[in-house]
Amino acid sequence: MTLLVGRRAAVRLADEFREVYAAAFGTEPYFEDAEQAETWRQTFTLRHTGREGFRCAVVREKGRVLGFGYGYTGGYGQWWTDRVASLIAPELSAEWLGDHFEFVELAVLPGHQGRGLGAALHDALLAGLPHRRAVLSTWRFDTPARRLYLNRGWSALVEDLDGESSLFGRVLP
Repeated sequence: MTLLVGRRAAVRLADEFREVYAAAFGTEPYFEDAEQAETWRQTFTLRHTGREGFRCAVVREKGRVLGFGYGYTGGYGQWWTDRVASLIAPELSAEWLGDHFEFVELAVLPGHQGRGLGAALHDALLAGLPHRRAVLSTWRFDTPARRLYLNRGWSALVEDLDGESSLFGRVLP
């Protein structure tokens, strides 16, 4: 079952999220290690959960977190938005960045991928948002995440953002 949870619940679940994150991103093609997963957890709990418009979706089965996704209102003055703005054309930045929904992370345990959980998390995060646009970055090469985003209506705004990733955008209803 996919549920939206508030900031406090998300912080309480951060250790379980770290385990999902480590499993999802610890293998090919990402190869992130335990230290990177812990750095992610700290950023999530200390900064991201406090952002305006924070939204978190969780899928659980028998009390166990199988996947999660989250995002928040992105804007200038935030690291990611400022970095992306420095890498793209000013007119693209003006159209897509600032008061956008920043789709930050989506992770599902590898043994549960391919069951539609990522799509359910994705859809729960975007449902009913007040933003006009959503943006995210994903690897340039073919990954399950990239395929999911393309299948859920995202478009590549910039294929080669920084040598490793693409910038995707989606107009929201």
